[in-house]
Amino acid sequence: MGISRDGRHKLRLTGGKKKIHKKKRKYELGRPPSNTKLGSRQVHVVRGRGRNYKYRAIKLDSGSFSWPTFGISKNTRIIDVVYNASNNELVRTKTLVKNCIVVIDSHPFTTWYENTFGTTLGKKKKEKKEEDNKEENKQEVENNEEAAKEETTKTYGVIKKIGKSKTIDPLLLEQFKQGRVLACISSRPGQCGKADGYIIEGDELLFYKRKMDKKKRN
Repeated sequence: MGISRDGRHKLRLTGGKKKIHKKKRKYELGRPPSNTKLGSRQVHVVRGRGRNYKYRAIKLDSGSFSWPTFGISKNTRIIDVVYNASNNELVRTKTLVKNCIVVIDSHPFTTWYENTFGTTLGKKKKEKKEEDNKEENKQEVENNEEAAKEETTKTYGVIKKIGKSKTIDPLLLEQFKQGRVLACISSRPGQCGKADGYIIEGDELLFYKRKMDKKKRN
């Protein structure tokens, strides 16, 4: 039956052997780690004690990631594993575990931001534009005004206020321009079969940036 997590096969404190009075049980089975890799989704179902089920992810390529500042979550693609505090080998083999730092595709978040607040993430305030672009902008303004009239003024005003009050970290804005964002996995892929997490920002982002820069220099 393989590796067992029972204490019957262990010696006594005095060094004597124990009498084996019952067989191994299925719930005492010791299973190897899943070591979830980057790849097309592949999940195995494992029966646990009490007829509970675990979902052992062998390969995953996407997950649901939240953006804490705005309180939203989007399904997006996982591009790469870049940092792991416990083991560099897990980074080399691109293994997805809890609390590892990954690079995700930022496109779902940028599209949501544009649709909600009507501005592009990481767009410079002062930009040189040609006359043709000015005409296009005028048309966009007219379209936005028509859309605003259709919506209630109260709701539209609330959305605008939220957009102005929320400040986005400059380091995070740079990542949005590149189309790739650093995120941390908060779920356990070997237990629940999902690689869900959150976008790191603020002091946490600065900390991991320094760690990765130090690693590159070495």
